[in-house]
Amino acid sequence: MLLRPALLAAARSPRLERTVRRMSSTRRLVGRFVAGDDEAQAIAVATPLLASGRRISIDYLGEDTTEIDQARATVTHYLSLLAALAHGQGFYDALALEISLKLSALGQALPRDGARIALDHAREICAAARAAGVAVTIDAEDHTTTDSTLAIVGDLRGDFPDLGTVLQAYLKRTEADCRALAGSRIRLCKGAYREPPSVAFQRPEQVDAAYLRCLRILMDGSGYPMIATHDPRLIEAAGHYAREAGREHADFEFQMLYGIRDPEQRRLAAAGHRLRVYLPYGDQWYGYFMRRLAERPANLTFFLRALTPGNFTDSPPGTPAGRFS
Repeated sequence: MLLRPALLAAARSPRLERTVRRMSSTRRLVGRFVAGDDEAQAIAVATPLLASGRRISIDYLGEDTTEIDQARATVTHYLSLLAALAHGQGFYDALALEISLKLSALGQALPRDGARIALDHAREICAAARAAGVAVTIDAEDHTTTDSTLAIVGDLRGDFPDLGTVLQAYLKRTEADCRALAGSRIRLCKGAYREPPSVAFQRPEQVDAAYLRCLRILMDGSGYPMIATHDPRLIEAAGHYAREAGREHADFEFQMLYGIRDPEQRRLAAAGHRLRVYLPYGDQWYGYFMRRLAERPANLTFFLRALTPGNFTDSPPGTPAGRFS
């Protein structure tokens, strides 16, 4: 509880980022959570995941873009990725392939017309994704972006009604957002940003209770819940709520992060559940990586052990169960 706020603050520290990036052992651990630096590496990691019966959501890492040229570069990268993914269609179930977008990477945070720029960029990517037969979900970021993000999602759904978006259970507003959006594709996660007590629940038991309330709303709605968690208790509750709501396995899906609880991912897929792996890649991995360390002490312990020469192992101790950003 004390380490998590510090690690989340560190996720936005350019000075610490420079230090962490210089550590040779860092990249070996980053590879546990991030599927390489480029498109070819990401697709190489995605291929065996798909062959195992799992689905994927690929995220080209980047956020808080402050230059229009950076935002355009992100759009260009996604268009290239979608062209590559289109070649894989026909071999997998419908919607097995998905991309995740962060609107701040598309220009949402630009000082002038940021929301409009992000909307235009997202619309361009969504059109290319539809042509490629690839689904799209808009990621959540910190609470200051929520109103803008949901407004942009609302505009996009006029042309792309199957567009998914993410709601974070630890935000106190999310229960109401779930009621408003329960007829659409919603990825429900706990939340992984540093938020003040005025807008977000702080204690783990509060977050879990909020997640369950939101999950019940989504399961009882007419949309498609995407249950993003590694927590065994929440996974069990999701199955129970789904049965009570009369949902079949095709009416919802579980989602987990690449590199976390791989045996459980395989178990759920083998049992007939839809299981999607959130697969990030790119060289802007620092913020994402620090949020993974903040999720559970085992991840941080593994990182610190990796910094000790001769003391690197292939997997961290314990079973990660934390939050899904």
